[in-house]
Amino acid sequence: MYSKLLETIALLKSQEINEDRKAILKPLIDFIQENLDNKKTIDLNFICTHNSRRSHLSQIWAQAASIYFDIPKVTCYSGGTEETAMFPKVAEILMEQGFFIMKISDTENPVYAIKYDEDLHPIIGFSKKYDSVFNPTNGFAAIMTCSQADGGCPFIPGADKRIPITFEDPKISDGTLEQEKIYHERSLQIGAEMLYVFSQIKK
Repeated sequence: MYSKLLETIALLKSQEINEDRKAILKPLIDFIQENLDNKKTIDLNFICTHNSRRSHLSQIWAQAASIYFDIPKVTCYSGGTEETAMFPKVAEILMEQGFFIMKISDTENPVYAIKYDEDLHPIIGFSKKYDSVFNPTNGFAAIMTCSQADGGCPFIPGADKRIPITFEDPKISDGTLEQEKIYHERSLQIGAEMLYVFSQIKK
């Protein structure tokens, strides 16, 4: 892994996850552990309304955490109830925290290659609906990262499990002096929680 990212991970591992959040994260831990014990693939689809901020942060940090803790057969995806674009500030913040990100398609819905290790395949990041052909069609966990998607999508076709793990939207800070700070904090919160999840998996 990139050295700057390892520094960020070391910081995140020292963060305390409160008991309420641990209870919210427990179903995801159980899903990963059960699939690992049964030698099944572990497909995680992080879903939010616009697939622009929280779902991308969750997907990227979860994939990095799985590699960091050497949990096999994990592939992380993201999607929305509608397609928009990955918000540029998400890429900026992740780069500051140690990821290498390259824009490989400069359109209204840009495509990004997001790397956490120079020798491993990048995550391909762009906005898409949760049922896009880019995402798994069955046997996955649908992790609802925003309350709007959680309430609006009571049923996700093909999902083995639907798990609400919601985060406050950093969008509330857009256009304010607090934007940099809020996006930084939200990414670190999501990173810390995804690292905690994978730290609990017994191989």
